[in-house]
Amino acid sequence: MSELRGTHVPVLLERCLSLIAPALESARRQGRTPTHVDATVGLGGHAEAVLEAHPDVVLVGLDRDTEALDRSGARLSRFAPRVHLVHTVYDGLPDALAALSISAVDSVLFDLGVSSLQLDEADRGFAYAQDAPLDMRMDQTTGRTAEEIVNSYAEPDLARVLRVYGEEKFASRVAAAIGRARSRTPITSSAFLAELVRDAIPAAARRTGGHPAKRTFQALRIEVNEELRVLEQALPAALDALTPGGRLVVMSYHSLEDRLAKRAIAPRVRSSGPVDLPVELPGTGPTFRLLTRGAESPDEAEVAANPRAASARLRATERLMDTRTDRERSDASPPSRPPRGAGADGATEGEAT
Repeated sequence: MSELRGTHVPVLLERCLSLIAPALESARRQGRTPTHVDATVGLGGHAEAVLEAHPDVVLVGLDRDTEALDRSGARLSRFAPRVHLVHTVYDGLPDALAALSISAVDSVLFDLGVSSLQLDEADRGFAYAQDAPLDMRMDQTTGRTAEEIVNSYAEPDLARVLRVYGEEKFASRVAAAIGRARSRTPITSSAFLAELVRDAIPAAARRTGGHPAKRTFQALRIEVNEELRVLEQALPAALDALTPGGRLVVMSYHSLEDRLAKRAIAPRVRSSGPVDLPVELPGTGPTFRLLTRGAESPDEAEVAANPRAASARLRATERLMDTRTDRERSDASPPSRPPRGAGADGATEGEAT
C-alpha cells in the first residue's frame, strides 16, 4: 500500500491516540470539556482520528499553509461545531488560544516536517524528484522563496545553511557550484538545482544515502520557513499551555527537530534542586514526566505501508498534577518522579507498556 497523490497517511496514529487519550479522559473526570491542539493540522488525518475517538473534544488546529487549512476544513466539516482552524505558524499558539478565550489545553500534538500535500504538489518546489519553481514556502502568502535564498546568499552563508540545517558534509562544494551556476544565469528550477547538487558531490558519496540533493533541499526548506527558530519558541509555549495531567506529543523527522524537542522537555522532567540533598526542596521538583523512553520509531510494518514514516521519531511528556492539592495521576498510576539528576531519557511509561 502506498500514499495516493495529495493524500496523507497519519504517522504513528494509534500510538498518538493512546498517548493523548488519558489527558482527555482526565478532563472529563474533572467535569471539563477536553481541548486538544493539533499544532500542525495539515490534511487533518490525526485531527480526524482524535475527533472520532472523542465525541466531546474541542479541536484547535493550526497551520501556516492556507491550502492545507482548506483541505482539512473540508475533511473535518462534519465536526464543525467542535473545530477551530487557525491560520498561523505553531509559535502563534498562545495568541490563537487567547483569541478563542482558552486558558489551558489538555493535549498538544506536533507532527513536524513537510506535509504530503507540500511534497506531492509539484508547483510547491519541495521535491527534488519533480521539476518546479524554487518556492518551498509552507505559507505561500508571505516570506522569501528558496529561489531568493539560492540566488542572493553569499557562498559562505549558503554553505552554513547547508551544513547546519542539512548536515551536508560537502556544503562548501555545493555552495561553490551554486555560486558558479548563478553567475551565468539565475537558478529558478528545482530539477536544475537537484542536478547541480548531484554533480557537486563526489561520485563515491553519491552511491549511498538516497538522492544526493535531499540534504540541500531539507536545509533550504528549513531556512525558508525558519522552522527551527519557530519550533524553539513553540515547544515551551505548548508545554506552558497544558493543564495538569495534560500531554504533549512531538513527532519529528530529522535529528535537528528531535534535538529541540528533547531540549525543551529535559529541564522540566528533572529536579532543579541541589543533588546532594536527601529531600526535594519545595518548588524544585520536576513539573513533567516522560511518557516515552527516548524517541520512539514506527515499526517495520508501518514503514512498509508508508515509507514516509521511516524517519519519524516520537517523544511525549505529561504535566504533573499539583501534588499539594491532588495526587491523582492522569492514567491512574501512582505519582513518581525521575531519579535526581536523571536526563530526558530516564525511566518512562514506555518501560511498563
